[in-house]
Amino acid sequence: MAINNQSRTQAERADLTRARILEAAVLQFSENGLAGARTEVIAEAAGVNKALLYYYFQGKDALYAAALESVAKGVRDASLAVFDVDASAGERFLLSTLSHFDRIYTNPGFQSLMQQEMMRLHRGEANALTPLVETVFKPLMARMAQVLNEGIASGELISADPSQMRLAAMGANVFYFVSSPFMRLIEGIDPLERGALEARRKSAIEYLGQSIFVDREHGARVAARVLAASPMPEGSGILSHFMKKCHAIKTEKTRNL
Repeated sequence: MAINNQSRTQAERADLTRARILEAAVLQFSENGLAGARTEVIAEAAGVNKALLYYYFQGKDALYAAALESVAKGVRDASLAVFDVDASAGERFLLSTLSHFDRIYTNPGFQSLMQQEMMRLHRGEANALTPLVETVFKPLMARMAQVLNEGIASGELISADPSQMRLAAMGANVFYFVSSPFMRLIEGIDPLERGALEARRKSAIEYLGQSIFVDREHGARVAARVLAASPMPEGSGILSHFMKKCHAIKTEKTRNL
């Protein structure tokens, strides 16, 4: 029994060490990319030496792939859980859209890694995203399509291509954040300021309540219920740190234009 307890304790310590390394890696790769990130900085942030880092991950590329996989699977699990709440299909879709917006706000590290991988895909380069298609992205897309088709079949949602409805909702969320430096130049306001973010997330859900529901009054009630049940979260920890740094970088770039 003592041997089993000792083995379990060792395994738990190993899991915690691996998790610390991955957390530090997500921040470093998000800020500096695969080429610019330094393993010694990751090791120092995780409280380990480089030898131990390479014991768990057999190289920088392997560490990068594992970091992306860990954060992507966390996003997948949280996103799928939203579709399992006891609500109509339309309400679950609005909850998913709101969760997506909040995830971009609170988890910019994942968004940065995704953007880096999208650029590699566009250039036809080797990437860490392709291996995650079957385990992360296809299950998410399939579940969302199932919910949208359910809403259409029940008469709650308008008869439209579910993939276009998904793009209209999720694409608008992504564009808001990606275009924020340019919109700051045009409108003279900071789209990433908390008040602006709160206004945007509210308007996005209210718009969907009026545009994809057959009964607009019902859609307005659903949107109000979703917003009331899901107040805007606070950024925290490693992700909040990245958000602030990313925002500062964007501000500096805008100043230099």
